Amino acid sequence: DPPAASADVGSSNNPIKKFFAKYPVAETVMYFAVWYYLNIQFNILNKQIYNYFPYPWFVSAIHLAVGLLIMTFFWTTKLVPFEKPDGPFLKAVTLPAFLHAFGHCLTNVSFATVAVSFTHTIKTLEPVFTAIGSFMVYGTVYAWPVYAALIPIMGGVAIASATELSFTWLGFSTAMASNVAFSARAIFSKNLMKKMSPLNLYNFVTIISLLFCIPFVFLFEGSTLAAGIAKAVELKGAEEFVWILLKVGAYYHLYNQVAYQALGKVEPVTHAVGNVGKRIFVIGFSILAFGNKISTQTLIGSAIAVAGAFLYGVLKAKYADQTKTLKRE
Repeated sequence: DPPAASADVGSSNNPIKKFFAKYPVAETVMYFAVWYYLNIQFNILNKQIYNYFPYPWFVSAIHLAVGLLIMTFFWTTKLVPFEKPDGPFLKAVTLPAFLHAFGHCLTNVSFATVAVSFTHTIKTLEPVFTAIGSFMVYGTVYAWPVYAALIPIMGGVAIASATELSFTWLGFSTAMASNVAFSARAIFSKNLMKKMSPLNLYNFVTIISLLFCIPFVFLFEGSTLAAGIAKAVELKGAEEFVWILLKVGAYYHLYNQVAYQALGKVEPVTHAVGNVGKRIFVIGFSILAFGNKISTQTLIGSAIAVAGAFLYGVLKAKYADQTKTLKRE
């Protein structure tokens, strides 16, 4: 990922800034620790909500709406410098924003339907779709070891799926469809990174994604949403229910924001290790938090898929100089 536009931590006399300038590794470790913490908190709280309020399209829209509140605060306080988008940028960002909205909503449908650990195992397949899409759109061809690393990912997911106790076709297919959406988003966002800092790009993608999400909420959940909210309020109380939704939205937006800043400070290999490490933590903590029964075969399959994802990231960085772009007629 290109370097992220990071929020300034203060003047040059700031002792924290001085410490990080002297020990840059400490800054990277801090970003990773905060990223993992927020991600784990998000995944656990998100699943807890679905256990009594199974409305993933509405909750997805809440995630993005809370993000809008947070980014407004950052822009207003100038912690993140505002970059004004022009007409061509807004036109170009529309497709990635739609793909982000659809991918995010579909991931949440999967979270609501199957075990969090299983959704994350399926989502290790994202590089497979990115490799196919990059070839189809840009003619990008990687070195053969990079493609070879995709085999354990596919095999691992197949092994894990065969004996997953929470398996449903809805949970599996929505997680797979979200892989397609997020891979396409990454491919079509490629050129936008040159027009705006990654942090502001993510903020504008969030705003436009929210506009795309709202019609889906009415389409899929409109008829029963009021009754669902009433039931959740009866169970939790209005104040606590609103607070939980605000909290899960804050975790979602902030973990993405921190991830952008963390990954902007490291080499691609560390980026790959960080992403895989995050998935291991989320899978492990979600199994502990919800006491999910998991078969030995599913555990082995998940481990193979995660190891494949790690290998893919390392090899893609190692053989970056051998990546070719085929000329299209």
